Amino acid sequence: MNILGIIPARYASTRFPGKPLVDINGKSMIQRVYEQANQSGLTEVIVATDDRRIQEHVQAFGGKAVMTAENHQSGTDRCFEAYQLHDQPFEYIINIQGDEPFIRPEQIDLVAACFNNPHTQLATLIKKINSPEELFNVNSPKVVINCIGEALYFSRQPIPFCRNVPNDIWHKQHTYYKHIGIYGYRTDILEQITQLPASGLELAESLEQLRWLENGFRIATAVTEFETIGIDTPEDLLRVQG
Repeated sequence: MNILGIIPARYASTRFPGKPLVDINGKSMIQRVYEQANQSGLTEVIVATDDRRIQEHVQAFGGKAVMTAENHQSGTDRCFEAYQLHDQPFEYIINIQGDEPFIRPEQIDLVAACFNNPHTQLATLIKKINSPEELFNVNSPKVVINCIGEALYFSRQPIPFCRNVPNDIWHKQHTYYKHIGIYGYRTDILEQITQLPASGLELAESLEQLRWLENGFRIATAVTEFETIGIDTPEDLLRVQG
């Protein structure tokens, strides 16, 4: 398969400005993500940024980077512009979060493998939830899947509701999954979803992928055993450096 990996990397961030360039034990965060992605089976990897400092830094360590608009509402929109600017066609695109420096190449390959099914439009990763703390964490979206592994719904709340069962053992009564924020797109589907207006479910939960489901698109999932470590704040950075 011909797959382009794109790493969206914005400089501005409310909670952590400039975080793609922060040092993590001798390498910038964006370099670590880029190097991990390049160990996967992707055909090519590029960084899509809105800031010259990030572009120049990526090029300095030998990576590929393209400048995209500052006003994109999501990483999905930035990925589509980066693809449009690219000089060759691809069948599929994988959107790799720029703030997950320890993502495993195997996780990227898991998403790519979803496209071995010719009917797959979109793909993402999920991971089994093993604690009530994780289950009831509203910052960690959950996903319900059907019997063939496609997403039915994403929510910040634990779903389904486990009736007549104490909250602290819900995860023992039902298999719950958290969502891991890496996406794969068939390129023609990527173009279509970037044309969609924000949907009611998306606005309610502040989860972009609900827009796709609400408009009838199908999202395949693959289960990973590995946790991801996102760097959203300076405090997160201190924890991984400690």
